[in-house]
Amino acid sequence: MAILQTKNLTFRYPEEKENALSGVTLTVEPGEFVVIAGASGSGKTTLLRLLKREIAPYGKKTGDVLFDGIPQEEMEERDSVSGIGFVFQNPESQIVADRVMHELAFGMESLGLSNGEMGRRIAEITGYFGIGDLVRREVHDLSGGEKQMLNLASVLVMRPKLLLLDEPTAQLDPIAASNFLSTLKKLNLETGITVILTEHRLEEALPIADRLVLMDQGHAVFDGRPEEAARFFETAPDHPMKDGLPTAMRLFGNDAAMEGLPCPLSVRDGRAFLRERYGNEVRSLVKDAGEEEKTPEKTAGKEETAAVELDRVWFRYEKESRDVLREASLKIRKGEHFAILGGNGEGKSTALRIISGLVKPYRGSARLFGRKTTELKGPELYGKILAMLPQDPKTVFLKKTLKDDLTDVLLKNGESKEKAGEKVRSVAEELGLASLFDRHPYDLSGGEQEKAALAKALLKDPEILLLDEPTKGLDAAFKKELSGMIRKLTSNGVTVVTVTHDVEFAAVSADRLTFLFDGGFREGAAPETFFSENVFYTTAASRISRDHYDRAVTVESVERLMELNERKRAE
Repeated sequence: MAILQTKNLTFRYPEEKENALSGVTLTVEPGEFVVIAGASGSGKTTLLRLLKREIAPYGKKTGDVLFDGIPQEEMEERDSVSGIGFVFQNPESQIVADRVMHELAFGMESLGLSNGEMGRRIAEITGYFGIGDLVRREVHDLSGGEKQMLNLASVLVMRPKLLLLDEPTAQLDPIAASNFLSTLKKLNLETGITVILTEHRLEEALPIADRLVLMDQGHAVFDGRPEEAARFFETAPDHPMKDGLPTAMRLFGNDAAMEGLPCPLSVRDGRAFLRERYGNEVRSLVKDAGEEEKTPEKTAGKEETAAVELDRVWFRYEKESRDVLREASLKIRKGEHFAILGGNGEGKSTALRIISGLVKPYRGSARLFGRKTTELKGPELYGKILAMLPQDPKTVFLKKTLKDDLTDVLLKNGESKEKAGEKVRSVAEELGLASLFDRHPYDLSGGEQEKAALAKALLKDPEILLLDEPTKGLDAAFKKELSGMIRKLTSNGVTVVTVTHDVEFAAVSADRLTFLFDGGFREGAAPETFFSENVFYTTAASRISRDHYDRAVTVESVERLMELNERKRAE
């Protein structure tokens, strides 16, 4: 018997004209690992939340959801609560207790389990996850990866049959994300738990999945094995999710698909495919050894003027706490896109807060265009020089509709209603937000909220734009658009500083990158140098192509080298 079924499931949010879901029919067998993917606003999160009665969105629903053959509405409350576990995107939003032990016990207490039973389950789950050393810790002391692992353990300790996860790696660094997904697959294989996962980061999710369900405008347009998706996308070459496929699949190509070759999913299979099919007489796109790859897009408008400078900065949040930054120095040129990478909890967001003047170092200084941030008054700093997109986009929304929220930015700067309306429409069209004008910002999807918060920042027309994890929740198509928007901004002299875990995005969009570790910034470098010299913290394209090609760190650069080298023909 199927563990989960949806039959002609249709859903519409209140006061909306279009359905968020239209006739979705799925059957999930016990023990399957299913990935649901799709562009922002495609309906994947709506579908996932409808599968758990307690968190289903409010609106008009038709069709059926069955768990173990029982209609959702007829399930016993205990079976619904404990039988289906849910892990949210933001690690912070699910935690309710102050200590790890209390968090692990919270769900079991609501089920009325005895202290002895709860103790046995906590001992077992912490031993399995290897987190026994965390049980006495305060939750706020945990890293993002540890918090998300705690959320997973807190759900699993209730022993669900079905585990639902909504983009659980969106706010994790690449290493933590990889560890989290590896743990999910281990659980799936060793315990037989059924996993349904929504995810934009398909690079590591698809190789471990049994099925891919692709959502598009509320419809399930593809449902099959991940390797079969390559041929589906050949019939839909302009589909917005094509650029989000694993690198090995994107390099697979039309000719290989037509010859019926198996589609590679993992880095290992991608390396074998490249080595067996393509030569390497032309090894690099860089003409001279050691010379940075330069393109007109990456050099236009770049000046040596320091737009942002951190000079031997020391910072801690509390007097007795550890230093987050220790003698950290950084110089960012006017008109460049500079990306800061690093693990969860290393202080990347703190660095942005210091640059923005929101917090002040207790030693050292932050300067914008040569002036200390402490000398800049609020209206000048935030009204003319700088705009910031925070990690949680909800914090920037103040009005009841998106249109009013965007218009308010310009009205506060003294724009007329007519002129403000024109600018808002222009930015909204560019970001694909015009159809959402009448929605409350909190009712938007995670990706739509990111776009809306970015629109508010862009409307300020800043000289320096700070972006804190701007790609979380965004689909591959909009990431590509965002890269183009950033290039346009920097070519006009705007300086963009991005904190990100998204190495693929940083590789295609940044002029220079640095790594924040142990309180200090490592030496900045161009993406071609930075990622080709890294082994673990690098792009999938670099992992696949290294040893065969040199300094090829993006899909586009590997594809170009494949074109320049004649494909090996079978004799």
